[in-house]
Amino acid sequence: MPAKTPRTSKSPVRLWRWRRNALRRHSDVVEAWIVLGIWLLVAVGGAVAGLVAARTVDSDFATRRARAHPVAAVVTDVTPAAPPATASGRDDGRARVTVRWTDADGSVHRATARLLPGAPVGTRLTVWTDDADRVVPQPLGRTEAALQADLTGILVGPLAAGAIWAGGRLLRAALVRRRLTEWDEEWKRVGPEWRNLSGGRG
Repeated sequence: MPAKTPRTSKSPVRLWRWRRNALRRHSDVVEAWIVLGIWLLVAVGGAVAGLVAARTVDSDFATRRARAHPVAAVVTDVTPAAPPATASGRDDGRARVTVRWTDADGSVHRATARLLPGAPVGTRLTVWTDDADRVVPQPLGRTEAALQADLTGILVGPLAAGAIWAGGRLLRAALVRRRLTEWDEEWKRVGPEWRNLSGGRG
């Protein structure tokens, strides 16, 4: 029965920068800590950035909801939508109308709004106004705002993590260049002696 050939292990030495050895340099230890810090920042920083972005957007929508108030108004004048001035002009087809409403204290207000065609004079509708009695777009509801905030956080999180990772890659590349320069300088100093010891005999 033929003897089994012993297997040679070719697996790389893992975590060699964290272990004491003759080839490890100070720059290797620094690089190891930087790599660890980068991955921690990618994981934690990306998550934190996503949460902050989501909360900021949700807070902005909540502020808009708090400042907007629905009022019952009536259309008093309709101006048809003008065609685009150029071929590349954008027009949503909405008409410019004048609306009138009365506050709880009896004050009458008028403002301009844009509505889809089909709202003749006398049409009753609900418009949204701010604290200065200016017509503003209808704010998003809580569910829609929460969805928008979540989507923003989902987009911002990976972008922030990617930016951190890219910055870490640049920093690590700078360390690699520095380490190669140190090796080159040391070889210039040790190389001649090594060649003399290994066979540079005339």
